[in-house]
Amino acid sequence: MLLPKFEYHEPKTVQEACRIVGELGEKAKVLSGGTDLLVNMKKKLIQPEHVVSLSKIEDLKGIFRENGQVKIGACATAGEIAGSEVIKDTLADVAEAASVLGSPLIRNLATIAGNMTSARPAADLPPSLMAYGAKAKLVKASGERSVDLNDFFTGVGKTVMTPDEILTEIAVEIPQEPYGDHYIKLGVRQALEISLVNVAALILLDGPEGPIKEARIVLGSVAPTPIRALSAETVLAGQVPSDVLFERAGEAAANDSKPIDDFRGSAEYRRDMVGVLTKRALKTALDRATSR
Repeated sequence: MLLPKFEYHEPKTVQEACRIVGELGEKAKVLSGGTDLLVNMKKKLIQPEHVVSLSKIEDLKGIFRENGQVKIGACATAGEIAGSEVIKDTLADVAEAASVLGSPLIRNLATIAGNMTSARPAADLPPSLMAYGAKAKLVKASGERSVDLNDFFTGVGKTVMTPDEILTEIAVEIPQEPYGDHYIKLGVRQALEISLVNVAALILLDGPEGPIKEARIVLGSVAPTPIRALSAETVLAGQVPSDVLFERAGEAAANDSKPIDDFRGSAEYRRDMVGVLTKRALKTALDRATSR
């Protein structure tokens, strides 16, 4: 399959990129890694007149820690995120999610910005970042704004972004309390698989051996967008961790999910697996929280 004809732009700065997309509007698509965009263009699902590449903008690359936050540039690849010591030391579930995204070849191309803006329900990175309340920095020629990822996705392939905005950075606050996290996915195969279900869990403890101060559970591939399992989080808040408690939270998360039947699995199976994966994710998150 061949790509349709388009005009290619390669700005060197964020300001230049914003000017171009601001002028072109819906005629343009932003290219970061291209693992979704170029495939969809070859399939003729989208046919933009202009493609604006971010690959030459150095300010959009890199992963670093400063002032109690981890900041991930829009063009950081899944491979770079999976291998980053900063990410592995502070946001282990994000490293886990990045490490199971596609194949090594895909991970070396796919960027965090692309994984966010494509807004696929089964995407690996959004749940792990949403559990931390990560924020996306959206920039356009007239200014910028910060959007919590919990409010970022509006539907399948849809986000709150406007055509003249560019996602430039993901920022994550590092919890001050003892905390632990885990990301787990289920697919038909062990690799190169789109999730049937994925779950990210974060536990914050009230002191090194205290009860659960707060828990966040995010479910992917069981609704049009990644969703918080709010009922499960309520079950966990203020309680002493135990297998029985995690079992109850898994049941609540299963009830919070909204899966559908498709050729990869039934809604009933997906709902059951939400309960199983939630319990597993919480147990690992607790182990990490108590061992920090």
